[in-house]
Amino acid sequence: MRLFLTFILGIALLFTVACEAEKPSTNEGTDNKANTENSENKATENTESTNKEETSETKEGTDKDAKDIVAVASGNDDFKTLVAAVKAAELVETLQGKGPFTVFAPTNAAFEKLPKGTVEDLLKPENKDKLKGILTYHVVSGKLDAKAVTEAIEKGNGKATLKTVQGEEITASIDGEKVIITDAKGGKSTVAKTDVMASNGVIHVLDTVIMPAK
Repeated sequence: MRLFLTFILGIALLFTVACEAEKPSTNEGTDNKANTENSENKATENTESTNKEETSETKEGTDKDAKDIVAVASGNDDFKTLVAAVKAAELVETLQGKGPFTVFAPTNAAFEKLPKGTVEDLLKPENKDKLKGILTYHVVSGKLDAKAVTEAIEKGNGKATLKTVQGEEITASIDGEKVIITDAKGGKSTVAKTDVMASNGVIHVLDTVIMPAK
């Protein structure tokens, strides 16, 4: 009888040990889950970091590629006379500055409307100050795109007075769908094209040179 009980207890012990061996390790499952979560978090962090670096590089590239007012004008054949005048008046560095500036830029054809010999005379070294005055009369401080100019005209009941860098004022108004710029002498110029953007301002194209009172 004692031998039989011993045999039964031995079988029960072996069965218990076998069952314990078959149970999955809870700690091992928890560790695997933690490792998976850590891997996913690291992957997310790496992706976010990469995206930030790409955004930074893209912005930096855009800033480097942006052209200032002088560079934009120099790249347009319609502004050859204007660029030559800017150089003669020694205004290149000024218009390459931080600004921002709004430039009402006359085309080559606009300069050709002036009396014969006027441009050649203005480009002479002895007339640099006079030329500088005329050119800066086409420049307004601040960045005024077409929308801003139109809104200013509407707020002014049909007219907007803009002070130029030269010191005198020009008047903007609307005639039909065109913006008209009137100078101190009553001369008028039509804005032929708007919103030519530059890194330090905006250019609006004029079909006629405007003149200050002095």
